[in-house]
Amino acid sequence: MASTAAFSTSLSLPRSRTRPVLSPSPSQCQLRRPTGGVSFPFRLRTFKGPGIPRPPPLPLQVLCISQSRDLVTKESWEKSILQSEIPVLVEFFASWCGPCRMVHRVIDEISGEYTGRLKCFVLNADNDPQIAEDYEIKAVPVVLLFKNGKKRDSVVGTMPKEFYVAAIERLLES
Repeated sequence: MASTAAFSTSLSLPRSRTRPVLSPSPSQCQLRRPTGGVSFPFRLRTFKGPGIPRPPPLPLQVLCISQSRDLVTKESWEKSILQSEIPVLVEFFASWCGPCRMVHRVIDEISGEYTGRLKCFVLNADNDPQIAEDYEIKAVPVVLLFKNGKKRDSVVGTMPKEFYVAAIERLLES
């Protein structure tokens, strides 16, 4: 008579003495395991045998990034972008787009540096395809710059921060 057994392994991460940090705005937060170990998107389980205790799960740390940019939709497009009294930067992105995440980081930095002189918005091209079509957005990421309700410049693709800054400076000087 043959018997079968299922085996799996477990990787344990070093324990951290820190507690989770909570934020008032969970939509702008990132969950991360304490540093100093390896993190995987799945959890491996230990074989439960006699004398092998299962370690308790590690605490998560919630790290928040203050974002100076807002989500714009077709409902808010007219008021937020076209009727803005100061220049506007709009980043067209898609949630599945890897390069868009890199552009997000750059635009986050820029939005902090140009606070009061430039408004920064993001638009999900998958959720608002009509606006993307109106501005002939065929691929993401794309950054459009507006002044006095008119499109003045664009940066297509993932570029170094200097490209975005140069385009913004040209817009502010015009």
